[in-house]
Amino acid sequence: MSNLLVNTRDQHFVLFEQLGIEKLFESEPFKDFTKEDLLMIMNEAEKLAVNVIAPTLKESDEEGCHLKDGKVSVPKCYREPYKKFCEGGWINPMDSPDVGGQGIPASVGFANMELFGAACYAFAMYPGLTHGAAGLIHSYGTEEQQQKYMVKLFSGEWAGTMCLTEPGAGSDVGALRTSAKRLPDGKFLITGTKCFISSGDHDLTPNIVHPVLARIEGDPPGTKGISIFIVPKYRVNDDGSLGEFNDVKTGGIEHKMGIKGSATATLNFGEDGKCIGELLGNEREGIKIMFQMMNEARLGTGMQGLDLGSAAFEHAVAYAKERVQSVPVWEMKNPAAKAVTIINHPDVRKKLMWMKSHVEGIRALAYFGAYCMDMSKVSKTEAEKANWEGYLELLTPIIKSYSTDKGLLICSTAMDVYGGYGYCSEYPVEQLMRDEKIACIYEGTNGIQALDFVGRKLGQRKGANVMNMAGLIQKTIAKYKNDGQLGKAAATLEEASNAVFEVAMFFAAAGKGGDFIAPIYNAGKYLDIFGDMVVGYLLLEGAGIAQEKLNAMYEEKGLVTIGKKIGLQRENQEAAFYAGKIASAKFFINEAVTTVKARCAAIKANDKSAMEMVDLGFTV
Repeated sequence: MSNLLVNTRDQHFVLFEQLGIEKLFESEPFKDFTKEDLLMIMNEAEKLAVNVIAPTLKESDEEGCHLKDGKVSVPKCYREPYKKFCEGGWINPMDSPDVGGQGIPASVGFANMELFGAACYAFAMYPGLTHGAAGLIHSYGTEEQQQKYMVKLFSGEWAGTMCLTEPGAGSDVGALRTSAKRLPDGKFLITGTKCFISSGDHDLTPNIVHPVLARIEGDPPGTKGISIFIVPKYRVNDDGSLGEFNDVKTGGIEHKMGIKGSATATLNFGEDGKCIGELLGNEREGIKIMFQMMNEARLGTGMQGLDLGSAAFEHAVAYAKERVQSVPVWEMKNPAAKAVTIINHPDVRKKLMWMKSHVEGIRALAYFGAYCMDMSKVSKTEAEKANWEGYLELLTPIIKSYSTDKGLLICSTAMDVYGGYGYCSEYPVEQLMRDEKIACIYEGTNGIQALDFVGRKLGQRKGANVMNMAGLIQKTIAKYKNDGQLGKAAATLEEASNAVFEVAMFFAAAGKGGDFIAPIYNAGKYLDIFGDMVVGYLLLEGAGIAQEKLNAMYEEKGLVTIGKKIGLQRENQEAAFYAGKIASAKFFINEAVTTVKARCAAIKANDKSAMEMVDLGFTV
């Protein structure tokens, strides 16, 4: 907890004690790993994050990115960290050694990503997007394309982007106007403009490879007529060397509220009619192919909520332990009382507990999503594989949306702990809050995620994914429902989960009855409620494990009284940690999960006042 970025002890708890990822070592893809190997990798990631990347946070925010003479420069402080990041093989440690990776479990990869993102998310975006672009070519490219582009992307020698959004086609991707004209040699002339392209242009690498969505001339409108193309900034010669400029011009870069070290560019393809692209995969499968990268990006954006929320919380705790102000409320009438650190004040303490429970909850949520990837790789049957993939499908919009909404609130609450100082750039929380806000917007706004969740994800596999999730939750509830310490929390979670799944049936009935507005109108609220339920389940599961460990420590030392148990927590870090896990679960369930039933009732009331009021009513 001393790195002010991430509580690595909680990372280890979720991975090894709650998820039990050591069982992965029994399967072929991960048989060469041990727990010690993974702890060593995580330790190296922490060193890189703390010592190399974190120092760039404030400097990169102040310097920002600049466009001059058609070229974009990124903060100078990124150059050496990027070099070290690539040399360490951190772009693709989760990928197979066949493509230069280490083949580590995704769950550990996510833990490393949390450290890098918490250190400086704007920096982490460059290798993150590069990995996504390389992954597309790995999955859908020809052998020639893989040798030509993928190898240098995975190594970090070149960088990558994701080019979907256009000025008139944001969330409505099917409305894109970028076109592709066939050439006699099988390649295509690309013409069009893409905007809001993260890492769209920069000087970290000599070449940038753009996966570009475009419509081949003559293909049908909408998403079904879209293809995807590999468009490098500089063409690549047969020997792998860089050739001539490929007519990819930077029209401008955005001046943003946050992530100022990330170059967000408008790119003009083919202004001079000389932009050449290579088809990736099959024609008219662009959306299907790009969804691989989009889903990866949505999970990565969900991690942004965790990363910055975690850093904000760690900084707030450290500040609260040091900042001395006011006497304790119980000493207010004592003229001899001395001021204490603000962590002793009930309001501050509750704010810290709110942040702690949410950070730990969304960490467990994100890591569980990654664990689903791992388990799908080691599944022995297709049915088992489908179930694990189903969990991830269901949870992806929740990981993206819930984590980023809560991450922003965590940053805001951390600022409250600092008081006026938190609003000043002297301390990092104001930047963390600015950097966090965009996560609620890009990679599909959280409103879009909610529509996807309600409109598609609930019904996937005829509802099997939802039912499987309900089964996991019920299993944990049954385990602790009669427990002396956790029984009340389990009962609250049971009541909440029943209400949540009743709303799913309400939506289904509304749709069958022709009321399509009800689920759409309440999609955002329902996703948030569903997220509270899943996080409550994961925290309860973790609390049960922590309770077993803590009780074993008490028993070993023969501690029976409350006083002696608390005494152990004060002098033993492990005891304090486990007690903290139990407290987080109880607090979260009491604060958030107790409200679920009422919020579900509000949805079922089916009030549509905002839709029924005329537009003029908003302004008069």
